[in-house]
Amino acid sequence: MLKSYFQNKIHEAGCDEVGRGCIAGPVVAGAVILPKDYKNNDIKDSKLISKKRRRLLDLEIKKNALAWSTGLVNNKQIDKINILNSSILAIQKAIDKLKITPRFIIVDGNQFKPFKDIPYKCIIKGDNKFLSIAAASIIAKNYRDKLMTNLSKKYKMYSWETNYGYPTLKHKKGIQTYGITKYHRKSFKLI
Repeated sequence: MLKSYFQNKIHEAGCDEVGRGCIAGPVVAGAVILPKDYKNNDIKDSKLISKKRRRLLDLEIKKNALAWSTGLVNNKQIDKINILNSSILAIQKAIDKLKITPRFIIVDGNQFKPFKDIPYKCIIKGDNKFLSIAAASIIAKNYRDKLMTNLSKKYKMYSWETNYGYPTLKHKKGIQTYGITKYHRKSFKLI
């Protein structure tokens, strides 16, 4: 089982983002504060869980978390400030929306920027080490997948309901045939 916390004295928010490698759609971050005694053997990195299981865990996390939220940075902003800055901004937006202000932040990855003087720790592969980061990855992925699935109803030719904006062969062929949409990241290599 993943560790419950990095430190156990104060409210700690685990944070992660999804959609960095996509060529369409926003980058979405999750932030989760779990109770200190919370345990769940099923929570792990969202990429390692089936879609059906992720949806069930999403409900479980939201029911049991002391606080949770998501933050989003759209493709136009990504094109302006780059994907790294957009990922950090999405995490900061998620933290800012939490109903409890965390006293410590743990972030998946190796880069973050100070936010509201809250101490933080970057943890490489944190979504495989800490429950709150893994939980954040699950709620962020569910939110983003649903958003891209809804967009795919209007833009069927890109198969976003299955690739969620990642650069799959079908997605690239859609771009070659139909061009790009207002949701594509123009600063990325699209085909």
